[in-house]
Amino acid sequence: MTKIIITGTKGRMGQALAACAKKLNTLEIVGQVGHGDDLASVISKGDVVVDFSMHSATPGKAELCAKNKKAMVIGTTGHSDAEKKAISNFQSAISMVWASNFSTGVNTLFWLTRKAAEILGPDFDLEIVEMHHRLKKDAPSGTAETLAGILADVRNLQLDKAARHGRTGVVGERTQAEIGIHSIRGGDVVGDHTVIFANTGERLELTHKASSRETFANGALRAALWVVKQKPGIYNMQDVLGLK
Repeated sequence: MTKIIITGTKGRMGQALAACAKKLNTLEIVGQVGHGDDLASVISKGDVVVDFSMHSATPGKAELCAKNKKAMVIGTTGHSDAEKKAISNFQSAISMVWASNFSTGVNTLFWLTRKAAEILGPDFDLEIVEMHHRLKKDAPSGTAETLAGILADVRNLQLDKAARHGRTGVVGERTQAEIGIHSIRGGDVVGDHTVIFANTGERLELTHKASSRETFANGALRAALWVVKQKPGIYNMQDVLGLK
């Protein structure tokens, strides 16, 4: 049985993780760490830490996991470049699954997005639209950033130069070197993502809509069971699901 420690247990995803984990006979929750709690006091009990706290807290948690040789599943998003670098520094010490989205359906969307971009070629304009609940703190979503990164990779574009986060004013005609990214916030939407491939005379749209956080929680727990058996390194859900 794999022993897990969940951080961020006072949040929506933390609560969903705890509820889903209790239904699995392959997992045992040995620690639940919320805001103000000390991960160091329980880390020796677990095999893997599943982190859905805050992006600013993840580097410190990764450092603690590395010191104690504990695997990690990272579900926080919105990291700065410095935070990403700090987390990556521990990939030689422990195995980590670091994903913007743990849904099986969304990871299928990642795969389909790459294939569609490769098949359709450069003549199609690329736009991403995402919607989340009013309480989400970061924008665009980590999933939207992953989708944009896939499109930029296929097109051989630098995402920081190609990304257009909404448009206002007289911006001129759209160029082929643009990847539009648009964030909508409202209500209690768990997470909707659409990738649009638009050309003269036709349009292809790939859409995923999540209606329950259990989708993400079960994926993260699947990742936790998988990552404890892996060599040190950074992995994502494409690795977990065997989509690479």
